[in-house]
Amino acid sequence: MIARPLLVLLCGAALPLAFAVPPARAEQPQQAERAGRTSASLAQGWRFHLGDVPDAQAATFDDRGWDAVALPHNWNSLGEYRTERSSGTRNTQGVGWYRLTLDGAGLARGKRRFLQFDGVGNVADIWVNGVHVGRHAGAFSRFRLDVTDALRPGAANMIAIRADNSKPAPGSSTEHVIPLLGDFFIHGGIYRGVSLISVAPEHFDLLDHGGPGLYARTASITGDNAAIEVRARLRNARDKTRRLTLATQIRDAGGAVVAEDRRVVRLAGNAAQEFDQALRVANPRLWNGRADPYLYSVTAELRDGARVLDRVTQPLGIRSFRIDPEQGFFLNSKHLPLHGVSRHQDWLNKGWALTREDHERDMALIAEMGANTVRFAHYQHAPEWFELADRAGMIVWAELPFVNKVGFTDAPAAPELVANAREQLRELIRQNYNHPSVVTWGIGNEVDIDMAFGRLGPKADARPLLKELHALSKAEDPDRPTVIADCCEDTPADKPDYLPVLSGSADLMGYNRYFGWYYGQPRDFGPHMDALHAKHPSIPLSVSEYGAGGALSQHSDNPQGGPINTSGRPHPEEFQSWWHEQSWPQLAQRRYLWANWIWNMFDFSSNIRQEGDATDINDKGLVSFDRTVKKDAFYYYKAQWSTEPVVHITGRRYVDRAYPVTDLRIYSNAAQVRVALNGRDLGAVPCPERVCVMKDVALDTGANRLTATADFDGKAVADAVDWNAPDAAGGVEINVGDLAGFVTPDGRRTGSDNWFDGGTPRRLGKAQTEKVTGADARLLSGYREGRFGYSIPLPDGRWNVTLLMMEPQEKPTTARVFDVTANGRTVLRAFDPVKAAGGALRASAQSFDVVVKGGRLDLRFVPQRGDAVLSAITIRPAEVAR
Repeated sequence: MIARPLLVLLCGAALPLAFAVPPARAEQPQQAERAGRTSASLAQGWRFHLGDVPDAQAATFDDRGWDAVALPHNWNSLGEYRTERSSGTRNTQGVGWYRLTLDGAGLARGKRRFLQFDGVGNVADIWVNGVHVGRHAGAFSRFRLDVTDALRPGAANMIAIRADNSKPAPGSSTEHVIPLLGDFFIHGGIYRGVSLISVAPEHFDLLDHGGPGLYARTASITGDNAAIEVRARLRNARDKTRRLTLATQIRDAGGAVVAEDRRVVRLAGNAAQEFDQALRVANPRLWNGRADPYLYSVTAELRDGARVLDRVTQPLGIRSFRIDPEQGFFLNSKHLPLHGVSRHQDWLNKGWALTREDHERDMALIAEMGANTVRFAHYQHAPEWFELADRAGMIVWAELPFVNKVGFTDAPAAPELVANAREQLRELIRQNYNHPSVVTWGIGNEVDIDMAFGRLGPKADARPLLKELHALSKAEDPDRPTVIADCCEDTPADKPDYLPVLSGSADLMGYNRYFGWYYGQPRDFGPHMDALHAKHPSIPLSVSEYGAGGALSQHSDNPQGGPINTSGRPHPEEFQSWWHEQSWPQLAQRRYLWANWIWNMFDFSSNIRQEGDATDINDKGLVSFDRTVKKDAFYYYKAQWSTEPVVHITGRRYVDRAYPVTDLRIYSNAAQVRVALNGRDLGAVPCPERVCVMKDVALDTGANRLTATADFDGKAVADAVDWNAPDAAGGVEINVGDLAGFVTPDGRRTGSDNWFDGGTPRRLGKAQTEKVTGADARLLSGYREGRFGYSIPLPDGRWNVTLLMMEPQEKPTTARVFDVTANGRTVLRAFDPVKAAGGALRASAQSFDVVVKGGRLDLRFVPQRGDAVLSAITIRPAEVAR
């Protein structure tokens, strides 16, 4: 690799994939014959069997009973939007076999043959005609095998692949293959493309850890030229030395040659050698992120006289960047605040077996939202994805799959795991060195989390391996900084004293932080980052993950009405949106953060998750697992980041409303929006921080169409939602201390906690909930305690109010005594819930009539001794209640 300080990187392109060539026919050229290299896709004609089979590698093995499949293919597909796992879940971890009969009639003699695999999960063994030709450990990187001696030109050839995605465990086949653990699922199979490459014995090295054999960097950029250094790694498979010509050209996007060089090279027999060339591009047009992702191309040819033996083309983006611990990220000497998302590569019902169109859809959604950076979590993504990032102008954090821990016992990383991690990092860098979008190599993600939870002891310290990976990255590519994503430094949780501090183990730091989700409150986020910045003033800091779950079918009338059950249900979509509204402004105002990445762009599979309205899905995505639904939080960020006009009414999937009065929330990058309800103008509402709120909108009984319209330079942009609302004259039922409501068997709709002020919402544990008596346990599982009140919108008239109260502590240490007032009148005095119900965890219903004037009922809960407590409020017309 070229080892000098980086100002710019080339963008490399993998060999193109094709999925529609005649099955099992070799030598289907995808490049011009004069280039000397052909690449034939091997997408069709495969046989597959799930499970290990003796002797399946033998050329004479009978596979006629196996399934016929095409590539890409994986045998896993998990993740469902339902609360129980169905029979359709395919979560098998183990061995799968693939076999392909390759017709060698088209294999010309005198060529070298290489099998190229773009991704096999997780360990792959390959045989050709019964001969074991190689093994690769790691699910995410490209690898090639020289199969020249095993293939038989003019005859039928049998290719057999044994893929193994066994769960990592002591003694397993994947015990020393990273990642050992993670909040994502390792899919099994040949889930990316396979091709057969034929090339002259003298060629750009195809055995350079899956790399292109052509690497380039920009040595300098001035106002009128850029100095480009190109390194070619050439291999001569003949026994004798060869004297050849290396010719290199740089072309602009229109195809015109803007720089060229040629030199004579002497290639020793049976060896690989590196050769450097220096070129200059006059008046370069810079690769400038999303503003102008301009790409040149570099083409290098190896010639024997006039005959082209081999040719490789790589895109080239000319750009410089720097990262400052106080000022953040700079692209081409200009400050560029980076805001974006992380992305996992799986799709609902497809697993990892994605097409180019799938990748293009993902990138289009990310670009639509206005993001300018993507973290490729937590592994090397597909060649197409890197190419799309270059062309979209995204700034990329590319990542090694070193996640969670170094092993299964309180011991340092095993030598075999260290070797595997080193090879996967080398593959990541070699294969993606030429992408201008990539600015940093991630060498670890939450590698100390098992130590943080006390599952591993102090000897399982990841820092020695991080140090080794950092050094390797610098040796491979000294121009790009390394980065680590940390889970646990100074977070509010009990952690072992031996937990190491990872900051300083890489050039840059990323912090995965979830204030207001797993711990703390959203308001703690910014101060926490300030403290880390003060602690590590010389290290550029970023937020590598932040996010909250959002279920499309679960809703809340007020996302602050109860504690979120992060590892269970529900995950109201409205809570996710509110959480991001609280978090993003804190990050946006801290310039020292060089980047911020939302976790995650898309819902993704994880077999440890039973949360929200899903099974085997992490629901923190801004877009659904199948990419069909953009959650409200997607539009929050689109309003923040995009220059396109945005008007989006939130809560559109909460169609059947529990309450007849609601706050209307709209995301827009307009100064104001105008609201109408069933054709009636409700007026305009301003949009501070691009969030427009109209309080206490009284819905009509039954169907409601709400529209929001904003003016953008004389053009009206509108959005509309359709909701159904109950009759306000029927009253309300409030599930106090809970984020969600429910519908009773007799059809009564209970809403989530709303219209409160003060107090603290809490939930009972599962064991306590099973012991409650006196009312529906769903009403009693949440409660509010402290000094608090409610201001509930109601039509004027006489109402009957029933308060459901219960002592939530099974063995209370002190008695609770409190008063309750309604519109200033004391309706309960010195109330003791234990005395009233005859014990703890028993509900007591207290009813009284009130007269409402001015459209609101005011309830106050005033402690006399201990905290006041409340589980539910039911308000019905007085005459009905009687």
